[in-house]
Amino acid sequence: MTDAHDVTAVGAEGPNVARVYDYFLGGAHNFPADREAAAQVEQAWPQIRDTARVNRLFLGEAVRYLAGEVGVRHFLDIGSGMPTMGNVHEVAQQLAPDAQVVYVDSDPGAVAHSQILLAPNPLATAVEADLLRPDEILDHPQVSRLLERGQPVALLLVAVLHFFPDDTGPRHLVSQLRDALPAGSHLVVTHATGDGQSPQVTEAAEVYRRTTAPFQLRDRTEVLSFFDDCTLVDPGLVLLPGWEHDRQRGRSTTVEGRLPVYAGVGRVR
Repeated sequence: MTDAHDVTAVGAEGPNVARVYDYFLGGAHNFPADREAAAQVEQAWPQIRDTARVNRLFLGEAVRYLAGEVGVRHFLDIGSGMPTMGNVHEVAQQLAPDAQVVYVDSDPGAVAHSQILLAPNPLATAVEADLLRPDEILDHPQVSRLLERGQPVALLLVAVLHFFPDDTGPRHLVSQLRDALPAGSHLVVTHATGDGQSPQVTEAAEVYRRTTAPFQLRDRTEVLSFFDDCTLVDPGLVLLPGWEHDRQRGRSTTVEGRLPVYAGVGRVR
């Protein structure tokens, strides 16, 4: 999942955050420049494909938990990127056919692809807006309708916030969105980190900054700050693949050890 603000959306001639992530997931919505940038990142951090895949599996697991166990029926996925495996509406509507999903991304190409995919689905849509301007997101008619119903919303910021360096004020951006959520809503976040990882992870982050987009690793305390005014759901904020609500159902990531991504789900207080 990515939200590539203007500096990262450079068109088909250069690498693009959404398309590079799509490539790591095995998707087809990418160009030679994206694959070249991805190869450089992968050379620095060979586990990047596993990391992207496990991150995506967590997204599905969190949506299943929220739709199936908590009863959430409204999902706002910001930085949704290219449509690929296990899209939010597919997972949520398997459990709750009345679940409504709004995808938000700043990349026109990602939004266009999503709109084509979603055309037959009256309960899911994609809109173009930028996380750097939360009011733009909240004021969009599709989003405001979702929030005006007053029912709990799942705000999904999965593999997004590490693309927003500190000078963009990501904590304030998240708090603006979080404060607009109805009572009983939840926040879902994953974020890249160097905690307990080899120097290769830091090197890969630097390659990503150089080839594709701004990228900032954060430690656990920094990632935890995005959950201000939230109560974390067990098992808390953990390194993937350690968020294991579905372990009893036999799902397995087939990845050993802990990957350089924190993941958590919090109930907004």
